[in-house]
Amino acid sequence: MQQPMENREQTFECYGAHVSAGKAATYRELGLDVVMGRREGAAFFDAFDDRRFWNCHCNGGVFNLGHRHPAVVAAVRGALDSLDIGNHHLVSAHRAALAARLAETTGGSLPGVVFGVSGGEAVDLAIKVVRANTGRTKIISAVGGYHGHTGLALAAGDGEYRDPFGKNLPGFVHVPFDDIEAMATAIDDDTAAVLLEPIPATMGMPVPGSGYMAAVQQLCHARGAKLILDEVQTGLGRTGAVWCYQHDDLKPDVVVTGKGLSGGMYPITATLMTRELHALFDELPFVHISTFGGAELGCAAAMAVLDIVTEPGFCDRVEALGQRFERGLAELPFSLRRRGLMMGLAFGAERAGMFAAKLLYDRGVFAVWANNDPRVLQFLPPLILSDAEADELIAVVRGAFGG
Repeated sequence: MQQPMENREQTFECYGAHVSAGKAATYRELGLDVVMGRREGAAFFDAFDDRRFWNCHCNGGVFNLGHRHPAVVAAVRGALDSLDIGNHHLVSAHRAALAARLAETTGGSLPGVVFGVSGGEAVDLAIKVVRANTGRTKIISAVGGYHGHTGLALAAGDGEYRDPFGKNLPGFVHVPFDDIEAMATAIDDDTAAVLLEPIPATMGMPVPGSGYMAAVQQLCHARGAKLILDEVQTGLGRTGAVWCYQHDDLKPDVVVTGKGLSGGMYPITATLMTRELHALFDELPFVHISTFGGAELGCAAAMAVLDIVTEPGFCDRVEALGQRFERGLAELPFSLRRRGLMMGLAFGAERAGMFAAKLLYDRGVFAVWANNDPRVLQFLPPLILSDAEADELIAVVRGAFGG
């Protein structure tokens, strides 16, 4: 496909003039001047000089299955022969089939599904539903967390993303992650829900201590609050299980998914919930709509993704790859935070994750630091790596950090 711009300089000038001057200037200053061109599997290539980059950010999990996975591309191409987005006012066989498939991945514990387009939209809906069900308003989330840039999701996230836009909405409380005493103090009779990422990516991939998530769930149940798990990044096989909560045998009231759900081919998200919560839409079926939510083209992509991540052995393979990286990255100047292939390289010095990103970028590896803890480099390779690809990537990382 021909590039719409003639060269890198023209691209950055146009991007700065019409999309984001700040982003263009920042990337130039940092020397991160790549413009994504062709892409395939675990890598993408610069549009103008064809430099190859291992994608170890995967857009926060969008490319869990690599770029343009053949099965997902084939599903979308086939759907284009007869489908468009559909009409949210009408009953859709494609949305019905995908909803049933998503419910199946939870063992039927979350049979209600509402589709959206963005993770923020899906989190907003989760908060609306638990408030409607409980009659309570308070939402507790983690300091330094991130749940999206839309209204209620923004209020539940870190102040860095909302403070520039004015005062926070009332009813939102933030407590330290992995601190059960702080959580126990915060949950009260007005708490509608606790909203957490099982492993908060923007916070630097801290893996909670054994028993923390189960203890949070117990507190919620004891005090009449709901448990919402934001699995936009941790879900769909990233941690070595279809859903991260399944490692701890949790029974959340709501699970939010997105990013990797369409294999990077079409925007689609979903909010999965218990029958009790989903009953709201029995009484008020038109109280929440999303024009592009659950677009039928996106449903085709998502069904192909679920075929792959639920295939027997897929999640075991993800964990085996994670262990391969853990062995290969031992004795380097960082600690590895890991569950499956949800990984963070944690350095001791402030902003070291930013410098690590540049070191790897110069060696053909694209990874991004954790914005709310820049000591940590987010490290999210695709889940479909071969052993040879994993070993090549490990060798590059070891070379960058003196291993």
